[in-house]
Amino acid sequence: MKRESPSRSGPSARSTPEVAAARLRLLAEASSALASGLDAEEVLRRLARLVVPHLADACVVDVVEGEGLRRLTVTDRDAERALRVLPGGLLPGPDYSSAALAKVLRGAGPVVITDFSMPAPGDSLHAAQWALYRVLGAESALIVPMHVRRQVLGALTFVRRAPAAPFDEQEQALAADLGHRAGLALDNARLYALQQHTAEQLQLSLLPDLTGLAHLQLATRYVAARERAEVGGDWYDAFPLPDGSAILAIGDVVGHDLAAAVRMGQLRNILRALAFDSGDDPAGVMTRLDKVMQGLTSIELVTAVVARIETPTDSPWQFHWTNAGHPPPLLAQPDGRTILLEEGHAPILGVDPALSRETATIVLPSGSTLLFYTDGLIERPGEDIGRGLTRLRQHAAALAREPLAVFRDALLTRLSDDQHDDIAVLALRVP
Repeated sequence: MKRESPSRSGPSARSTPEVAAARLRLLAEASSALASGLDAEEVLRRLARLVVPHLADACVVDVVEGEGLRRLTVTDRDAERALRVLPGGLLPGPDYSSAALAKVLRGAGPVVITDFSMPAPGDSLHAAQWALYRVLGAESALIVPMHVRRQVLGALTFVRRAPAAPFDEQEQALAADLGHRAGLALDNARLYALQQHTAEQLQLSLLPDLTGLAHLQLATRYVAARERAEVGGDWYDAFPLPDGSAILAIGDVVGHDLAAAVRMGQLRNILRALAFDSGDDPAGVMTRLDKVMQGLTSIELVTAVVARIETPTDSPWQFHWTNAGHPPPLLAQPDGRTILLEEGHAPILGVDPALSRETATIVLPSGSTLLFYTDGLIERPGEDIGRGLTRLRQHAAALAREPLAVFRDALLTRLSDDQHDDIAVLALRVP
């Protein structure tokens, strides 16, 4: 019969000042590891690596996933033993199991196991645990819940082999504390991931449908930041005007959160209405946008490029644009020459709606590629932006003769290897 005993608090005969200090250091290091990021799985793996071998010979992390249980990681001081237990598998749920792990997940609290009897037939979770203990050579095990707000999100299992002594009362208290902190970290990471997923889906839903511009060869992409997983206010747009020309635009609303994504959608809709109805050149549209933004919205600062492209069938295409503090569009020609379109530049939106803005004009060479982008494509922390622009020009020149979709994808691949911000790009290929 398997013997289980709930954890108890109280003094330990084996407690010494040195041991107590070591346990405090372990708790501090574990807390630091759990707070080191918002990738729940990675921080829990770090926790398992920290407690082995200081608290146990092996540590197993199981997380509740739907109606089942997923074995996230198995860390052992003997790497060969850990390799025999493959993490990632989905285990049966705890509802009908008599295993100690199931009892902990149902709210029984920390449990110490010193006797590992054969499981009853048909108890698949108990059988999986029994097989785990055999592989790890368990002499004693301590299971603590990862819980938050009375909800158990998973469990930490600490395993010791002979001749190690069973877990004493202070070690049980330390393990329970680790489980609680791990639960908080897991809950925070899941809440953050949910918020970011919601913001990203909102932002993607706000990006435009370009099917009304079939006569233009366009390629667009929005890429969320990798490092911080933050969604921001990067946006692009393209839409036809009543006179047969088209508006192309790109910009960045200040901020990296759900509110920035909402403001981005609001600003894009204002731009569409103003450009479609006014008949102004890009500088006039940008000035109107600045006035409306500051007069009727809470949007504070925005960088943007607003452009109009004229596409006559019997003469070269004309490109007219104005820039409000945004990185300059890039023109890549088939012969490999590249031009940064730096004319028409003025301060960002949100500073002074009375600022003078100008519209610049250029003829687009046949076969050339016009690229709009946000700063996440070129900026790197601690690096001068000039280096990023040079890097962009070099890669665009090498890809200028590739199909437009290849041009876009290869450029993103080459320039986003160290991505710290979200990126929006819009590319146009001249016939």
